[in-house]
Amino acid sequence: MDVLKVEINHAGYSGNQDAVKDIHFTLAGGNLVGLIGPNGAGKSTTIKSIVNLLPDVAGDIRFIGENKTCAYIPEQPVLYDELTLWEHLELAAAAYEMDRQYFVKRSEELLALFHLSGVKHHFPGSFSKGMQQKLMIIIGLLIQPEVYIIDEPFVGLDPRATMQFINLLEKEKTHGAGILISTHQLDIAERICDSIILIADGKLVAQGNLSQIREKCLLPNASLFDCFNAILENES
Repeated sequence: MDVLKVEINHAGYSGNQDAVKDIHFTLAGGNLVGLIGPNGAGKSTTIKSIVNLLPDVAGDIRFIGENKTCAYIPEQPVLYDELTLWEHLELAAAAYEMDRQYFVKRSEELLALFHLSGVKHHFPGSFSKGMQQKLMIIIGLLIQPEVYIIDEPFVGLDPRATMQFINLLEKEKTHGAGILISTHQLDIAERICDSIILIADGKLVAQGNLSQIREKCLLPNASLFDCFNAILENES
């Protein structure tokens, strides 16, 4: 069952309203879709269009799951200087009217998993980029939405945290969540994604599972990295 439908005719910014155009895809519950492309291709613009952070979007974007809940984890952490780590979690819990007992239990579990329990009453402004990214991930996982929209989540994460995050996303898939991840980590994308969307120059140039991407490239045994380069060469 689809949980998100994206039909972007064009979207962008002041002075560049066509930063991306003709981006059309659906996201099914229980699926993890990778959004890949070179720098400046339009990945973040596409994601910001989906989560309604752009002033100019022409098209139709619908969250069509039962509860229509979404967690957005941006590439750059967005945190409040005056709130501690724990207060950030409490704010998210209040916004989603979470049961207090469940909130405390799940928060403590996630903090322990990402080794942040010892700093839960500290201010994130003193954290490293990786620790701040872990906090953003924890906030997203805390609410367990139907849709995850995640922009470059592995930047700043150490290998252990990356593996823990991937394992948690796999669990969310089993609960029926649909997950869209923008990433430059093609080796990770090849491993974890059920399908791939490749964007170049603001346009969707390929989509499908790895077998379908390989078929498009006429490279039956190629890695996603090799397919990525072959498709971009054909587009240039």
